[in-house]
Amino acid sequence: MSSAIEIAAAVQSGERSAIEVLEEHLGAISERESEVHAFNLVTTDQAIAAATAVDELVAKGGPLGPLAGVPVAIKDNLCTRGVATTCSSKILEGWVPPYDATVVTRLAAAGAIMVGKTNMDEFAMGSSTENSAFGPTRNPHDLSRVPGGSSGGSAAAVAAGFAPISLGSDTGGSIRQPAALCGVVGVKPTYGTVSRLGLIAFGSSLDQVGPFANSVAEAALVCEVIGGHDPGDSTSLPQAFPAVSEHLSDGVAGMRIGLITEMMGEGIAPDVAQRIRAAAEWLAAAGAEVEEVSVPAVAYGLSAYYLVAPAEASSNLSRYDGVRYGLRVDAPTTGEMMELTRTAGFGDEVKRRIMLGTYALSAGYYDAFYGTALKVRTLIRRDFDKAYERFDALLSPTSPTTAFSFGDKTADPMSMYLNDVCTIATNLAGHPAMSVPYGLGDDGMPVGAQVLAPALGEVAMFRVAAALEGSLS
Repeated sequence: MSSAIEIAAAVQSGERSAIEVLEEHLGAISERESEVHAFNLVTTDQAIAAATAVDELVAKGGPLGPLAGVPVAIKDNLCTRGVATTCSSKILEGWVPPYDATVVTRLAAAGAIMVGKTNMDEFAMGSSTENSAFGPTRNPHDLSRVPGGSSGGSAAAVAAGFAPISLGSDTGGSIRQPAALCGVVGVKPTYGTVSRLGLIAFGSSLDQVGPFANSVAEAALVCEVIGGHDPGDSTSLPQAFPAVSEHLSDGVAGMRIGLITEMMGEGIAPDVAQRIRAAAEWLAAAGAEVEEVSVPAVAYGLSAYYLVAPAEASSNLSRYDGVRYGLRVDAPTTGEMMELTRTAGFGDEVKRRIMLGTYALSAGYYDAFYGTALKVRTLIRRDFDKAYERFDALLSPTSPTTAFSFGDKTADPMSMYLNDVCTIATNLAGHPAMSVPYGLGDDGMPVGAQVLAPALGEVAMFRVAAALEGSLS
């Protein structure tokens, strides 16, 4: 399969038609989707119509976007006008939004062709895509293993060749962790650089949309397409997304890169740690100044996150009440109707987090739990800021292990939560981070190297990522 950049160039030149490209990817979906289950819905008819429109524009010599004819898969928590958007939850099964998310609009304007809505952990709550109401997604590299989560379907779609690019959302690692486990590139941009309008909220102060791709260059291009100010999003930053594509070949000579001590010790599998140390050694050999750095407060990131995120989820998910949209289970009274609707519509993990969040926000516990978590969040941001006074970028594993087998962690929620121990702190800080494939673990499964940068430090982050990618070619 060709890259998104190659496809767009071929379509723009007339060398290939958008329909031809689409048929190639629909064929790949037809061949393996039944075993991978990357999608909740394959939008064949809409894709054919969009590809036909691109080809007509080519024939007329009209203006073409940078992703002309490129198939893209969209996570099922991003609103798509006229196409069901479910968050992989029974409470939204069959719900059809009346508008597109801003990122969907921008992809379409760039000429991209949506091929489907991808499976996910229900309401983006999970690290394995086992929490979907519509069944799990499987890792294309080994069908007995999870693809990661919550954007497991989006990561699997790219890894399986169903689409060269896809979109996911990242609240505590939900782009980067599945990217690592599936051996693709995944990017969480700086909070506010990519619009959240049309992203169905989980944790509003944490959620961020970003791309999956097979290469750093493709991910950079997608970020530039979907990024930038959106007046419809009150948290959107006023500036354009950094021009990261221009700096991918700059190299790392003279850069200062810190290897995060707290993310290289207990809980990190030895084979994963070995690959990340190899990445650090290569960066040093390429001219970067690399040394270990302590970011002490990240050790408390998991605890803080599982108070802040559930608290925000408790508020955001209160709208699913059987009245306004989605599932409704009728009952004699309004209270009974709401209780029965939410009981039937939400899965176990969503219920667990709503209860955690409601408890943390309740009278008498707010200051002790939620209030304290916000203070820890501030400490994390300060410790990162201190590290970035010395370093241009930071390095760590993305996931503490390679992809694990189905069912290994479902009985113990805490063991599942620990999968995000390396990614959560970045969401709490609002900084950018991305995962780049960096070899294989002892089990032959992909390992992801995580590159972190300060707020709006995407240029430095992509420079390091491109260098790491190049070291393996």
